[in-house]
Amino acid sequence: MASKTLKDIAAKMAKLDIAMLTTHTSRGQLSRRPMSNNGDVEYDGNSYYFTFEGSRTVRDISENPHVSLSFEAPQRLYVSIVGSARLIRQKATMQKHWLPELKRWFKDGLDTPGIVLVRVEAQRIKYWQDADEGELHVSASGKGEKSV
Repeated sequence: MASKTLKDIAAKMAKLDIAMLTTHTSRGQLSRRPMSNNGDVEYDGNSYYFTFEGSRTVRDISENPHVSLSFEAPQRLYVSIVGSARLIRQKATMQKHWLPELKRWFKDGLDTPGIVLVRVEAQRIKYWQDADEGELHVSASGKGEKSV
């Protein structure tokens, strides 16, 4: 089992766009949905996803910020991330993660009523690729620390 750094994992994740975001519902159930990071793939331990204020995603995160993400790549790479989600409503922060292609879902861009940015801050990252597997614990500064 080889240990990887956050930078190593980020390089492997560089072209992964779709994640399955799992939240906890008010009834204690798990709810999963696909989310696109909109090409914002320079992974530093934080993931960003746009959604709407009235969505189930926002309700779940408002009640319980503990979430998980899962990624899968054609090269038999699997990544599981456990972290905390934060809802961001400041346009200046949203602008940093905005792409024109998002107008497909948010027709008025960042002026779309109810647009929200979800930031998932990784705390633990597990990965598997063939016989290579490992786990990283991520500090608040985004620096990965090797772990078993």
